[in-house]
Amino acid sequence: MTSAASTSFAVVFTVFVIAALVLIVVTVRFLVRQASASKTRWLSDQQADQQARDGDDGDDGDGDDEDREDEVEEMTALVFAGGSTRGAIQIGMLQVLAEHGFVPDRIFGSSVGAINGVGFAADPTREGVERLTQVWLRIRREDIYPQGRLHGPWLYLQQRDSVYSNSGLRAIIEEGFPHERLEDAVVPVEVVATSLTDGGERWFTYGPAVDAVLASAAMPAIFPPVEIDGERYIDGGVVDNVPIQRAVDAGATRIVVLLCSPPVFEPPVSKRPVEGMVNALFIAIHARFVRDMAHLPEDVEVILCTGPEGTTRDFDDFSTTEHLIALGRAEASEVVRRYGLGTIAYPAPPVPVPDLRPAGDLPREDSPGDGPHSGPGQAAGPSPASGDVAAEPVTQPDPGT
Repeated sequence: MTSAASTSFAVVFTVFVIAALVLIVVTVRFLVRQASASKTRWLSDQQADQQARDGDDGDDGDGDDEDREDEVEEMTALVFAGGSTRGAIQIGMLQVLAEHGFVPDRIFGSSVGAINGVGFAADPTREGVERLTQVWLRIRREDIYPQGRLHGPWLYLQQRDSVYSNSGLRAIIEEGFPHERLEDAVVPVEVVATSLTDGGERWFTYGPAVDAVLASAAMPAIFPPVEIDGERYIDGGVVDNVPIQRAVDAGATRIVVLLCSPPVFEPPVSKRPVEGMVNALFIAIHARFVRDMAHLPEDVEVILCTGPEGTTRDFDDFSTTEHLIALGRAEASEVVRRYGLGTIAYPAPPVPVPDLRPAGDLPREDSPGDGPHSGPGQAAGPSPASGDVAAEPVTQPDPGT
């Protein structure tokens, strides 16, 4: 009996074990199949997600490309330097630029460069340049620097803030500007003046154009300071005579600079104490330009149109205006030919540099620059040269702030 029970138990136990093993095997196979199916679905989902991400990345990449294109979008700035009556050189340069369809994205001007810059910004066409050129050609010394009972050194000993009134200069500027406000110009324009409050830069981007330009061209001791919004200003050249850095800060990738003098300043030997003081002023002015040129970003291209040495006798001498315009034309013609500025191809050969004959030998009717490639020009009235001192620039707040 005991043996039979043991045998039955062994059989049942064996069957139980076999059944358990079969169940385990079936369960494992089921789990394996489920895992395989889950893995397949997971891999499929992952692939679909990856494709979706790739598609999104492609779209984002295009957007990034567009953003990068926007970031590196080229902007051409035109910078007008100060230079008193030598500003007529810029008129000849503008003639050539306008004839070749050159229109910058932004304009920056200082001193006489503010006059020419705002005049060009208001109408950057050959017709606009021609109107401004005629304004320059009509200017005589008495229009801006009228002779009074006092003359010579006695003018600088008067108890007043300037030797001359700026009424004559104001009239000439008003004649050359078709727009009353800076923001109405065809090309965005900015002009710099020097604050007598803190000696810093003040950039005018909107508001009455004549007042802003008068402030930028208010040569110390020669013209009175100009008051704007309760603050008094003098010549912008004192702090920034060649506003290249302003153009760089605005995002310019190419800067065309219209200089009234050579880029290298060689001070003459001083024979009088006052000449030594003037030399020191111009050394300081040029030092700012040298620093700005030395610290240009690598991706910014600067093209210089330079003026020649000499050619004028004094800050109030307009007898060589035609000659200066011709020299400006010759310089800009070569620059346009070399760099391909504008939309109209430059004809060959370039305009030759005119002979540097004395001003008295140059006929008023026929400018030395008039030749087979000469054409109408542009510009605005004169303005005094100025200096340059490093200072923290201040820009006008937005209107309404």
